[in-house]
Amino acid sequence: MALDSIIKKNWIEIQKKNTAPVNAIGIKINPKDEKTLKVWKEEGIDQFIKK
Repeated sequence: MALDSIIKKNWIEIQKKNTAPVNAIGIKINPKDEKTLKVWKEEGIDQFIKK
């Protein structure tokens, strides 16, 4: 299931400001939350993590 383009764009902007994986509303993703982490990686949001 693909994310809506607006949601993905906003998620990327939020992720650029954070050094840990965050969800689309800016809350740190729990390492046990495999579903969210899977979407985070599949959608390419992981490429925008602040270093």
